Amino acid sequence: MSSRILLAACLLLTVSASAGTYYVSTSGNDLNQGTLDSPFKSISKATGLALPGDTIYVRGDTFVVAVTINITRSGAAGNMCSLLAYPGERPLLDCSSMALGSSNRGINLGGSYWHIKGLDIVRAGDNGMRITGSNNAVEFCSFAGNMDTGLQLDNGASNNRIINCDSFDNSDPAQGNADGFAPKLSVGTGNYFYGCRSWQNSDDGWDGYLRGANGVTTTLENCWCFLNGYLSNGSPSTGNGNGFKMGGSDLKDLEHNMILRNCLAFDNRVKGFDQNNNKGSMTLLNCTAYRNGTNYSITQALDSGRTLTVMNCVALGSYGFLGAFAVQATNSWMSPFVVSTADFVSIDTAGVRAPRKPDGSLPDVPYMHLAPGSDLINAGTDVGISYNGSAPDLGAFETEEPVAVSTTPAAAAEFVFFQNYPNPFNPKTGIRYSVPAQSGRDGQVSGVSEVKITVYDVLGREVAVLVNEKKEAGTYEVRFDGSRLASGVYIYRLTAGSFVQSRKMLLLR
Repeated sequence: MSSRILLAACLLLTVSASAGTYYVSTSGNDLNQGTLDSPFKSISKATGLALPGDTIYVRGDTFVVAVTINITRSGAAGNMCSLLAYPGERPLLDCSSMALGSSNRGINLGGSYWHIKGLDIVRAGDNGMRITGSNNAVEFCSFAGNMDTGLQLDNGASNNRIINCDSFDNSDPAQGNADGFAPKLSVGTGNYFYGCRSWQNSDDGWDGYLRGANGVTTTLENCWCFLNGYLSNGSPSTGNGNGFKMGGSDLKDLEHNMILRNCLAFDNRVKGFDQNNNKGSMTLLNCTAYRNGTNYSITQALDSGRTLTVMNCVALGSYGFLGAFAVQATNSWMSPFVVSTADFVSIDTAGVRAPRKPDGSLPDVPYMHLAPGSDLINAGTDVGISYNGSAPDLGAFETEEPVAVSTTPAAAAEFVFFQNYPNPFNPKTGIRYSVPAQSGRDGQVSGVSEVKITVYDVLGREVAVLVNEKKEAGTYEVRFDGSRLASGVYIYRLTAGSFVQSRKMLLLR
């Protein structure tokens, strides 16, 4: 009995010493305790110990990864495991010592409820990362020079979130299989991509080809896709060369329901937005295409009950081909619009591959933003995406409204409710809003309005009231702290008299 007590005490001390946090460095040793001063040497050692709620920090070293990092343990809902770059550092996982082979991936994420952030994974013998688990978040990572798709989801992987990631220069020997991102084959449903870039992959930017799955739904938002179908040296590949390939299957009979919002496709060798032979529903809202071999190509009949919806989309040049079954509204190729280069601030792609902002969000570039005076501004249909003017703009980029900074009665002509920043956020973000002057019954100008800002979860439950008081005319910012909330999408709403506007924000924990 005494030996059992001693063993239990030793185990307790070991767990207490780790305190749920581990550190990994190339200067470490896997026989160490995994502390900051005594780190592990391998990521596999740390992930093999992780319990729900544990955090692993990886130092900004170059790790030689000769064997796939298999993550099989899982976190839990509201208590994810975390594999994170050490603050202010950027780890590189160099897998170049791996041979070409279908099992030689950089990371194989079979577990669920993981948050992986800030890793660069290069030159694996197959995928940079493959996800077969569910409810994971992969954020601010990059996948480059791998010998198959940069990041692939399959084998039932569902409800994963890929946020602010890049995948580029991936190429297999035959050049026809390496995509940037691929929710494909036997993938599960509910996977979501936000703020991701995919460029210069030998096959496609995104590939939703199915084999073993059917009727799944994938959503892409604010994603850029360019120069796919070219090799890293700039020469054309022999791969498919499409930007967003939205589906397809061996017998041309499977449904991949794809939702694309505010997505940008340009300079892809063959097609920008490609149906392939997808039989599922496809929804394209506020997307932009330019200088692809064909900008939009969706012509084959869909299964009964499935729909093609294309609204508020832009093409500079010929838009391509859409079937007569498409439900369209206020697209740039429809009357009364006539599109030219003058509609855009810039058609120069400089900066599209620039480093991301410190929070992982996309760089600010003028490319394909609408120029002042373009008739594509405030000309769209309200499709549920936030907009700034009297109506949505057409295309992937909504024109910013001028920010009112004065506190005089002329501070703003109307209420303005801005997108939170940063977004995604963890755990705090700022929300700006402008209050206009109001006219009283006697014709006098009053600078006071009743303002309420409320935050809801996706089920419509109120989680916070940030503002509920009278405000004078001017511009304000309120901070929202989501440290007590689970990761996910939240809606924040401003109500002031008859003015009501809602926006979405993404919390990643």
